[in-house]
Amino acid sequence: MKHSGRVYAWAMYDWANSAFTTAIMVGFFPIYFKQYFSYGIDPATSTAWLGLGNSAASLVVFVLAPLLGALADAGNMKKRLLLCFACIGMGMTAALAFVDKGQAHVAIAIYGASVVGFLGANVLYDSLLSAVARPRHYQRVSSLGYALGYLGGGLLFLFCVLLVTMPQTFGLDSAATAIKAAFLLTALWWLVFSLPLMLFVKEPRYNQALLAHEDSDAGERSPRSVLVRGFMELSGTLRKIRKLPVVLLFLLAYWFYIDGVQTVAVMAVDFGLNIGLESNDLITALLVIQFLAFPCTLLAYGLAARFGVKPVLYILIGVYLVVTVAASGMTTSNEFYLLAVFIALAQGGLQALSRALYARITPARYAGEFFGFYNMFGKFAAMLGPLIVSASALLMDDIRFSVWPIALLFLIGACLLMRVNIKQGEADAKAFRL
Repeated sequence: MKHSGRVYAWAMYDWANSAFTTAIMVGFFPIYFKQYFSYGIDPATSTAWLGLGNSAASLVVFVLAPLLGALADAGNMKKRLLLCFACIGMGMTAALAFVDKGQAHVAIAIYGASVVGFLGANVLYDSLLSAVARPRHYQRVSSLGYALGYLGGGLLFLFCVLLVTMPQTFGLDSAATAIKAAFLLTALWWLVFSLPLMLFVKEPRYNQALLAHEDSDAGERSPRSVLVRGFMELSGTLRKIRKLPVVLLFLLAYWFYIDGVQTVAVMAVDFGLNIGLESNDLITALLVIQFLAFPCTLLAYGLAARFGVKPVLYILIGVYLVVTVAASGMTTSNEFYLLAVFIALAQGGLQALSRALYARITPARYAGEFFGFYNMFGKFAAMLGPLIVSASALLMDDIRFSVWPIALLFLIGACLLMRVNIKQGEADAKAFRL
């Protein structure tokens, strides 16, 4: 398949916003929050605040998702809403550079708003896939976005790491100043590489699912009617899913294990700091994950093609299960590096294969709304794990054991996945009728 200019323009947004995921959410914010914004605060308390901040942001986006979908589907609003949420994310990311030492409450509030902007824009970014590719090309185009995201996020993160480790080389007086500069650079990177999507991706007029519900005399769409339609679409998707038990069971399994994946991603650095690891060692481990994840994702695809998707998913979930249990006994940076390699082996493949499996067991005719629900479900899943870590950090005597409940999420997810009958799901999807 030869990709068009619009495809690359769309995929460049993944290059743009992955810098926020890598440099801010996973990398520098947890470090700076622990060592600077939370100065003088008990480590377990700061961990709880970080977990609550991530969970609260995910909850906000989960509530907003159907409303965003409804407003976007009303016509010519996807790009405008994406730009609105992206600007919130960029602005709040830049604002972190101006928060003073010890202002933990201010920092977590601004960070939470930046995550809302990031996640909200992603909901709309995903919905624009249909504007640049035909259904049979979705997987390839989506994979291109993933690839550019790994590369772009990794390159900016690498530069920011050099900035923080050698601040005098870049004319900065300290690592703390360099991290503030990294916040500003991430916001700028996000802005500049969002421009191709804004300039070259055409806005689709209406979502086909919405058009199917249009009344012949519906000339104008009031904001109230748009929101009502959005909730009606969500209700209709739920009714369809209830008729597809294999889909429902898979979503439940996915909800558990993807929650574990996301929790490990956003809480790993904070956990390393709590057990006494150096921030530079943690950042190096994140770079290892970033640059290994993409080839490991391709490897997972190859293994799934040869041995089947479920056996590979079991292996990848098992890797995460071992990582979370082993983390409770970790004491050195070398052990953290080793766990980072295992995470890189599993991270991209688990997400990509889960999406591919979901596509196989859902009706192609309703792919848009089913994947909209899938994405919303993923946002909801991002709330439970950080809350569990927050509560565990406050209740347990040894903060290292706060990761044990996360292992339970992977175990439950794997057990539920064993009950997913893919052949039955595919048959149900082909035979599905309203």
